[in-house]
Amino acid sequence: MATRLIHRSCFTTLLLVLLFATGHSGHAQTAAPAGPAATSTSQPAPSAYALPPDKLAKAITLTRIRTAIGFADTGWGILSMLLLIVLGVPAKFRDWAVAASKYRWVQCLIFVPLFFLTTTIVGLPLDLYSQHIERAYGQSVQGWPSWTGDQFKSLLLSFVIGVLIVMLLFWVIRKSPKRWWLWFWLASLPIIALLVFIAPVVIDPIFDKFEPLQQSDPALVTRLEEVVHRGGMVIPPERMFLMKASAKYTGINAYVTGFGASKRVVVWDTSISKATPDEISFIFGHEMGHYVLNHIYKTMGFIAGLLLVMLCLAYYSVHWLVRRFGAAWKIPSVDDWAALAILMLILSVFSFLSEPMLNAYSRAHEHAADVYGQEVIHGIVANPQQVARASFQLLGESYLDDPNPRPFIEFWTYSHPSTAHRAAFAASYNPWAPGQKPKYFPPEK
Repeated sequence: MATRLIHRSCFTTLLLVLLFATGHSGHAQTAAPAGPAATSTSQPAPSAYALPPDKLAKAITLTRIRTAIGFADTGWGILSMLLLIVLGVPAKFRDWAVAASKYRWVQCLIFVPLFFLTTTIVGLPLDLYSQHIERAYGQSVQGWPSWTGDQFKSLLLSFVIGVLIVMLLFWVIRKSPKRWWLWFWLASLPIIALLVFIAPVVIDPIFDKFEPLQQSDPALVTRLEEVVHRGGMVIPPERMFLMKASAKYTGINAYVTGFGASKRVVVWDTSISKATPDEISFIFGHEMGHYVLNHIYKTMGFIAGLLLVMLCLAYYSVHWLVRRFGAAWKIPSVDDWAALAILMLILSVFSFLSEPMLNAYSRAHEHAADVYGQEVIHGIVANPQQVARASFQLLGESYLDDPNPRPFIEFWTYSHPSTAHRAAFAASYNPWAPGQKPKYFPPEK
């Protein structure tokens, strides 16, 4: 339930490859406060979440640095892609690929890794600086060899998935020049579903170590089964996993991932070491809320709809740019391999512009999960309000979250409501008080 999502979402792997979206990969948020929308947007009570002076100064500075890095990364990604196009780099890679073989699949195997490697190198300085900042402020304990290894794994994964997706994209473009955006969107839906399904069992273990929670902490599993029973759900212990996050991170987190047979709840070992059993029950209840409220399926549908709009707009944009600048850029047609750079440039811009909408959607889900989390532990912990508020205090201190982020930054970049809003809501939310009623559970008689 950390404010930043460190685990890798599967459908995001597809979106990352084509730069459909950037906010869900890497560091993002995974949990949020719950309750009515009006409450979640109200000003937080000053005492709900606060930091001592030394931590507050660090939190403010770190938030500013992270915000600057985030916007700089987006801006540099767009600018560098344009520079590569103008300098003829994609066209040169295309020439090498075409000269190497007459077979399109061989050309793709040459062009895509070259192009992805180049864009990775171009973005490497900001990635290195970001990791340096996380280490300097105690957010990461991951050594540089391990970090470098993760970058190589990500690059190789993008090669494998990217080659397949790009090959499919250009095959569709050639088969249907006027409707490729629609056919590719239809083809992408099962790919997105497949990636979401396999991520917990194939992709995530590439980067982090997981083990059944029952194996490492059976007493905690017994406690969590009380929460499951209270929610009337069936989440067997074999779907509860512990992630060895302490090898890389200092923050606390938990998340729900996968769907169908691969759906599972993951709790970081840092959460277990730093939080009380009551707080872990709330953290788990929040993630169970995602599980119960079908947020993964709903998010997949939302992403699919957004992807359709973006591809349609990209169709008109890429054709216009090729007609207008194709000769100067040595990219004669949309089905030219080098046109991938133009498409990625366009989608990078659309992704940035759509970020507030994606984050607003995420904040709504996270808020609902927090409502559910606080309600589901009623009767299991002595004081759900205090436990939830204390959980957010621990969360904020762990990640050095600014208690008073700027409204614009929260609107544009936060995939969760701020920790201050979450803590304020938790402290005030008591649906079992006279005249009130819970949202997800029947009122007590």
